Amino acid sequence: QVQLVESGGGLAQAGGSLRLSCVVSGRTFGSYVMGWFRQAPGKEREFVAAINWGSSSTKYADSVKGRFTISRDNAKKTVYLQMNSLKPEDTAVYYCAADWRSFSALAATMFHSMNYWGKGTLVTVSS
Repeated sequence: QVQLVESGGGLAQAGGSLRLSCVVSGRTFGSYVMGWFRQAPGKEREFVAAINWGSSSTKYADSVKGRFTISRDNAKKTVYLQMNSLKPEDTAVYYCAADWRSFSALAATMFHSMNYWGKGTLVTVSS
C-alpha cells in the first residue's frame, strides 16, 4: 500500500504565496512520478503540475505556469508545490498523486490516470 499526506494549505491573500508538501509512505520502491491536482467547489478535478523521479521533467497546467513550481526531495519522499502570485481562482482542495508508470505514459492521460492519491489540503485565496 502507498499513502500520501498533503499539508501546507490555508488562507492566503491574492498576490501571496503558499507552499504545499506531500509525503509518500508505504511500498515506495523504485522510481515514481508525483503530481498535484486541484478541485474547486462545483468543478471537476484538474491537473496542476507533475514531476518525474529525477526532476528532469515537469509539466504544468497553463493556468499556473510561471506562478507555481513543483519540486521533490526523494530522500524525504516529499513533493512540494510552491504557489506564488496566488489568485482567488486558485481556491480549491489540492491533492497530490503518485504513480510508478513512466512520465510520458502518464502525460498521455494528462496525469489523470495516476493510481495513488492523498486526501487533499484546502487552499483559500481571498481577494
